[in-house]
Amino acid sequence: MTQRVEYHLVQRHVGRWGDSGWWRPLVGVLCVALSVLLVIQIALGIGLALVLFATGSTTDTFSDDFNRVIDTDHVTPAGLAYLNLSLAGAIPAVLLIAFLLHRLRPGWVASVAGRMRWKWLLVCLGLAFVALLATLVVSAVLPSGGDGEELGSSLNPWTSQVRDFLIVIVLLTPLQAAGEEYAFRGYLTQAFGGIFEPLGPRAARAAAVLAPALLFALAHGAQDAPIFFDRFAFGVVAGILVIATGGLEAGIAMHVLNNFLAFGLALAFSDMSSALNPTGGSWWNIPVTLTQSLVYLGLAIWAARRLGIASTTASSASELEPSEPRV
Repeated sequence: MTQRVEYHLVQRHVGRWGDSGWWRPLVGVLCVALSVLLVIQIALGIGLALVLFATGSTTDTFSDDFNRVIDTDHVTPAGLAYLNLSLAGAIPAVLLIAFLLHRLRPGWVASVAGRMRWKWLLVCLGLAFVALLATLVVSAVLPSGGDGEELGSSLNPWTSQVRDFLIVIVLLTPLQAAGEEYAFRGYLTQAFGGIFEPLGPRAARAAAVLAPALLFALAHGAQDAPIFFDRFAFGVVAGILVIATGGLEAGIAMHVLNNFLAFGLALAFSDMSSALNPTGGSWWNIPVTLTQSLVYLGLAIWAARRLGIASTTASSASELEPSEPRV
């Protein structure tokens, strides 16, 4: 009888592992970190320099022009595009590392079906929208956080900068969210799941969910306790979804809609710099965000079962026989 394995064990049972393959995911995690923090930044920096010189920057103004784009304390549309592209770059980096170290085709990072299940992703986007509506209802009845960032009471005026921000958000934010999911809920989930499998299935699942969630929260830098907890909880829910639904689609959908809401509210009532650098987080925000995450978690798992979305695959690529509809 063919052994069925869950998403977090794909590296170990579908990819290359071997009797002493424990070093592969460790090297892979290091390579992912170096790629995101160094290699992608260098490549984008070179690209940005070429664009600046091509659009009129001179040797005298280049330093100021460059720093203006990458300044996350005073975010511009170009700066948001640069940030989104730097995170989206995690997608090709993860796919390359998964192939070189584990001989996994790109689709194995996406799901246990060996591909991105696009129809299922669209379903998840709809479910994420429903969860956002529940979030808005809860936020309307809870008191606002005393130390949190307050939204303005009136709409911001429509300007060319708002237009440019909107274009960047619509076109690049989905790629940014997907990049983070490929790195944390993709490669790291499979890496930690494979490493901890010898300790038993519960240990493997726990490590595959909790370790990437912790690293995801830490990767956002210095932050207040409520904001850290919120990001950690988001990572935990996304990690559970990856294992329960057998792929990244549900996590990507939740991440995209979450960022659309945050950036949209910032454009409408606040400013983008505050949205990207939240301070003074309030514990009153936690019930709101947990409502979104838990409602979406329940809806996604329910829909996956109703639609027959596979959460496991055969233990080797040659034995793969997808059992779910092509959703």
